[in-house]
Order: sequence, then structure tokens, then C-alpha cells
Amino acid sequence: MTASIRLSSDTGRWVLLATVLGSGMAMLDATVVNVALPRVGDEFGASMAGLQWTVNAYTLTLAGLILLGGSLGDRYGRRRVFLIGVVWFAVASALCGAAQDVSMLIAARALQGVGGALLTPGSLAIIQASFRPGDRARAVGAWSGLGGMAAAIGPFLGGWLVEAAGWRWVFLLNIPLAAVVVAVTMRHVPETRDAEARGKFDVLGAVLAALCLAGITYALTLAPAHDTNRILVCGSAIAGVAAGVGFVVVERRRSRSGEDPAAMLPVDLFASQQFTAINVVTFIMYGAMSVVFFLLVLTLQVVAGFNPIAAGTAMLPVTVLMLLFSARSGALAQRIGPRRPITVGVALAATGMLLMTRIGLHTSYVGDVLPAALVFGLGLTLAVAPLTATVLATADERHAGVASGVNNAVARAAGLLGVAAIPPLAGLTGAAYTNPPDFAHGFRLAILTCVILMVAAAALAFLIVRDDALRTAPSSCEPECRTFSAVAGPPLEPGHSTPTGSEPS
Repeated sequence: MTASIRLSSDTGRWVLLATVLGSGMAMLDATVVNVALPRVGDEFGASMAGLQWTVNAYTLTLAGLILLGGSLGDRYGRRRVFLIGVVWFAVASALCGAAQDVSMLIAARALQGVGGALLTPGSLAIIQASFRPGDRARAVGAWSGLGGMAAAIGPFLGGWLVEAAGWRWVFLLNIPLAAVVVAVTMRHVPETRDAEARGKFDVLGAVLAALCLAGITYALTLAPAHDTNRILVCGSAIAGVAAGVGFVVVERRRSRSGEDPAAMLPVDLFASQQFTAINVVTFIMYGAMSVVFFLLVLTLQVVAGFNPIAAGTAMLPVTVLMLLFSARSGALAQRIGPRRPITVGVALAATGMLLMTRIGLHTSYVGDVLPAALVFGLGLTLAVAPLTATVLATADERHAGVASGVNNAVARAAGLLGVAAIPPLAGLTGAAYTNPPDFAHGFRLAILTCVILMVAAAALAFLIVRDDALRTAPSSCEPECRTFSAVAGPPLEPGHSTPTGSEPS
């Protein structure tokens, strides 16, 4: 089917609604769950490791499979795979809501991540494949703006649900939303696929990547605890590293030989120093950011005594700033080059983190939290759009979708490893979240660690990123490069999905 839908048509509005609601579910569960963690811990008697895994199980399967999810949509139909992802996500959400212990919740969260990996790349791919070329940029902009509004409303809604109805409704709310998405998609969204997609899928690469992340994450989470099984931790770490080495070997062999299946991660992308450097900056930056989003909401409830609604909305200024000004940040980077916006933005975000160390037992939102959130949000607003635009610009147009998918996966993997490693290293283990003074001390140590990481990322950006990186950007990516509001991970390039077994469409 040719892309012929007008954004102003009834069908266009229905397509936009389905994709916004579908991707919004995955986006909200990547952030809103943090608000519910203290109540989850109280009900199940969970340790800090249990709370970390409640967040990380979702991120693990999402990061490990999101590259494969886009290719499945290209091959078998973006609408079909999107629908499967939405239904899968709803069933997993019901299991989360029905969890009887933290182990069951963690397992259900991992299943949620699988659903997210199927529906997340499909939402933007449907827009790109369905709308007329002249309407695509406006459709992506509308998707980004509406998604940003959902991200802004989500923490407040999550806090209200936790306070009024209980933490389980953070997950159960997804079920009626999914029903609406399925009904609208089946009736109004056309099926599209890449007619040239062929060959096998790189399932081995996806499995090795997931095993690598799982093994290393497990080891990092448990290693600092005094009562941990050292043999199990060492075995997990060794298995994770071995899987990572196997992933690199398999992807390099498939990239160079052109065998079927094609490499999930073409290694020639990293021949570009700029592409490699910007992904290192992304890894450091998103690893530190994820720790902040994980710990801050916990600290505001455990230490400062905020209720779930107040804690959930504490970082609302970050989302609002990114929603309002990210497009201008992208335009600024296009005009003066990305090096200075990225460097200054990351440094400002580090300053905002440093201000968060003032949060403690007698915290005032206006005096302590709001200034930190504003500075932190201003920094992310300045840095995120140029960062992602530079990733697209440093890859050739044929690999734009792959480059975007890799950058997205790098950010999510960084968040996974950051949340696994930094809180335990700061002493936040066991039942630390039940002891406000100890938790406050560990929070400050963790945030100071994140500040150091952000300063390192700013220095790397200043030394390596070139100001001419965006001048050679393919014009086809420019509208998408200027519409950002995501904080969980950089957005996927809507023009392409990642090719596990096929070239981008």
C-alpha cells in the first residue's frame, strides 16, 4: 500500500491516536512505575535489589529485543506486530497487577518489556509508512507533542493512582487503554510492510545481547551486598561478558561475510569516530540520568516524606522544558553545530544533579527540588535533540534507521546498567529504603557519582564531537531530528526500522 493518508483526514487522526496511545503505554510504564516502588516494597517486603529489578526487568527485555521488533514489523506487517505488542503488553500488565510477590512482579515486568519492544518501533514506523510524504513531518511532530503531554501527565496520574487506588492500578490502567488501541488500529490503521525485506532474522544476536545485559546486570545488582553468593555473582558476570564477546564475534562475522541472516548490528557503523564518540556520550549520560529518575522519586517519598502525587510530579518541569524547547535546541545545533549545545547541556544537567544533593529530611519543593529540576531539565533540553541528530548525521542515509536503533538501545542498556550498579555501590542495598537517614546518605553518594559521569560525558563531547557533524546530515531526517521530548531513551528514527535480516526500507 502506498502512503496516502492525510493528517487532516478522519483516518489520519485515528492513526495518530492509535500510535500515540500505544507508544504512550510503553513510555509511561518506563517512568511511572518508579512512583509506586515504595508501596511495592512495603507490601512485598522487597529488598533494594527487588526494587531495582522491578525497573530493570522491563528495561532488559526492551533494550535486548527492540532492534528485532522493528524488523519483525517490516517483514510481517507493522500493523500486525504493533497489535501483537499492544495485546502482549496488556496481558503482561494484568500479570503485574495480579502479582503476589516481587518475583512474580519482576517476571511480569520482563514480559511487559517484550511487548514494548514489539510496539515501540512500530508506532513511528506506521506513521512513516501511512502518511503522505508532505504530512509526515507534521505527523511526527504531532506524535512527539502528544507523547510529551502524556509523559507530563503520566507521573501525576501514577501518583494519584498509587495514592487513591493502590500501586496495582498503575499497571491495570493499561488494559482499557490497550483495548482502545486495538479497536482503533483494527478499524482504521492500514497494514504496511517492506516488500524488499528478506532473509533470516538475527535471533542469535538478539539472544546473546539479552544474555550479556542480564548476566552483567545481575552481577552488578548483587555484588555489593554482604550476604550475596559470590560464586553466583562471579558466574553471572563471566557468563554476561562471554555472551557479550560472542555477540561481537557473531555480528562482526555476519557484517563482513554478508551471510544470511544479516547482522543485527553492522560493525562498520563504528568505523566513524563521531558515531562511536556520540554513543559513548549517550551511554554515560543516560546511565547517570536513569539513576536520578530511579532514586529521586524514592528519596522524595522515603526521606522527604512527599506523598506519591507530589513525588511523581516533582520532575514535571523537566518534561515541560523538553516538550517546549527541544525543537529550538535542534535548530540551534543545526545552525552553530552540536558540540557546544551538547557540552553545555550535559554540564548544566550535571549542575542540576549537584543541586539535588540538597534534598534531605526537611526538603522544600520550591526551595530545593524545583531549582534542581529546572537546571537539570534545561540541560537535557539543550543536549538531547543535538545528541540524537548527530547520531543520524554521522551514519550514511542507508544506515539511518540502524544508527537510530543502536543509539536507542545504547541509552536503554546504559539505564539498565546504571540502575543496577550505582545504587548498591552507594550503599543502597537490602532494606535501605526503610531507613530515611541511611537512604539520604546513599542518595547523595549516588548522585555525586552521576555528577562525575556527566562531567566526563561533557568533556568527551567537547573534545571529540565536531561542529560540522550536522552539515552533512541527510535532509530526510531533519524534521524528525527536531521533535524530541523523550527522557527514557532517544527516539527511534521513524523512517526506518532496524534490519535484523534486511536492509532498512
